[in-house]
Amino acid sequence: MKVYEIDGVTPVIDPTAYVHPSAVLIGDVIIGPRCYVGPAACLRGDFGRLVLKEGANIQDTCVMHGFPGSDTVVEEDGHIGHGAVLHGCIIKKNALVGMNAVIMDGAVVGESAIVAAMSFVKAKFEVPDRTLVAGSPARIIRELSDKEITWKSQGTAQYQDLAIRSLNTMREVEPLTSVEPGRKRLVIDVNVKPLYQVKEED
Repeated sequence: MKVYEIDGVTPVIDPTAYVHPSAVLIGDVIIGPRCYVGPAACLRGDFGRLVLKEGANIQDTCVMHGFPGSDTVVEEDGHIGHGAVLHGCIIKKNALVGMNAVIMDGAVVGESAIVAAMSFVKAKFEVPDRTLVAGSPARIIRELSDKEITWKSQGTAQYQDLAIRSLNTMREVEPLTSVEPGRKRLVIDVNVKPLYQVKEED
């Protein structure tokens, strides 16, 4: 992986966390136990401190950054979808930030809240606990159900498992030139489904 010290400050990665080799970590970055950092994620702790607490994940091409003197934090079991940008904000425990969402400085995403994909959460906006927000700028849509929060927690557990799988089995290889006979499939917990399928079962 690409890890850089700046001004004498070096990133910290817990041994039980997985950081993809194409991710970039600079300076004051602290990655806690059982975290997952996906391909091409960029965590630039060259101004303010960046913290991923236990069990959090930050997925492919996400960016974390902040102003000098500020902390950008993803608390325990926080879930940051592909392509999201976090800048000087706080993501509380068990919250989810959807794909390509942007969370600005001083914003707080509450515990077990969900920010919908493609949303823009403006500076200093506070998302209440257990609430869905969406839009640009993001606005409060409704309170989340227990079923939706359970769905979120199951998805995060899959990423915690992915950190273990990646540490144990991921390795760089040369591609095959053809599909081998009887090619096996990955065996993943089939109980984890897209949210729309979960809602259709009601």
